[in-house]
Amino acid sequence: MRIETVEAFYLAMPEIRDIGDGSQDMALIRVRSDDGTTGWGECEASPLPTIAALVTPPSHSACHGVLDSVLGARIDQPADIAALAGVVAERGLDLLQTAHAWSGVEIALWDLLGRASGEPVWALLGHRASHARLPYASQLFGDTPEETLAKARQVAAEGYRAAKFGWGPFGRGSVAADEAHLEAARAGLGGDVALLVDAGTVWGEDVDAAAARLPALEAVGTVWLEEPFVSGALAAYAGLADRCRTVRLAAGEGAHNAQVATHLIDYGRIGYVQVDTGRIGGIGPAAAVARHGAARGVTYVNHTFTSQLALAASLVPYADVPDGALCEYPVEASPLATGLTAGRLRPGADGLIRLPDQPGLGLELDLEAVRGYLQEVEIVVNGRCLYRTPELVP
Repeated sequence: MRIETVEAFYLAMPEIRDIGDGSQDMALIRVRSDDGTTGWGECEASPLPTIAALVTPPSHSACHGVLDSVLGARIDQPADIAALAGVVAERGLDLLQTAHAWSGVEIALWDLLGRASGEPVWALLGHRASHARLPYASQLFGDTPEETLAKARQVAAEGYRAAKFGWGPFGRGSVAADEAHLEAARAGLGGDVALLVDAGTVWGEDVDAAAARLPALEAVGTVWLEEPFVSGALAAYAGLADRCRTVRLAAGEGAHNAQVATHLIDYGRIGYVQVDTGRIGGIGPAAAVARHGAARGVTYVNHTFTSQLALAASLVPYADVPDGALCEYPVEASPLATGLTAGRLRPGADGLIRLPDQPGLGLELDLEAVRGYLQEVEIVVNGRCLYRTPELVP
């Protein structure tokens, strides 16, 4: 098959709130081959610069837009996607948005190849089986401890056996204020639900500020502290790891390539690596990180805070890990994110999530449900139209 068209859609909620919720807008990618097969992917990135990175004219030999390398390429087997990834990276070396934009295209190519071959993507990746995952309810801290308590009670009542609270006010005030939120989360969840905490890089590289919260985190039995620092702060991660007793560190969401993620494993001494397929370059690089982590005793867990399409893609890289491994499961996603697909990956009677066995990513899009979120965009340079919003039709 040859890649005939690549289309990007800018979708957004009517109001974008200034909170740590990446589900409020979306760069949705549709890829079509010359035989009419279609694949879908999603970028974990701001839609407008992502679209620009797809269509921008070249600045020089190492600064091409992504589509310059993708259109017309032949994709007949998984190795072709990996080879094309190398071409895109080489020709887009100096365009820093390349990895984000390519991620959605790469995911769509896997979906397309799976649909064309009649195989689920996890099988195309070489996994002999797709094992069930234990979803943790992923949500933001409340603005107050009382709100955090109510959120914790809600997910516990819904049967989740693990829950994560992140961002919001955590880390921005006093240690005592953070302790109150942690105690509220534990009280609401009860003693049997695993508690995870995401600091959203709030401390930059300040090891002392993060370490000051360790006693409170340990007191409530926190499994991991996620992203206390920015992704490149390897010395800070290693320094905090030295001061942890029962809490382990998690990171990788900010990794825009496999090297950043593997450095967090090798030099940052994290215990859990969480990368986003919509940011790191797609399913292939994420799978490479999962293998690297497994070889070094580091647990791979997906990062997903947007749509079910993104969730399905994020579960593929470690589908071969035995049943019961954790997976991030957003429970506060926007109507845009929840409405994108006709089907949903829901916890079964045993509380576990399973990938579909259908071809590709196994989910069909409900374009009619999200049509009202489509943003009209036109990019014109010197009278030449580089991009105009495509029709959102099947």
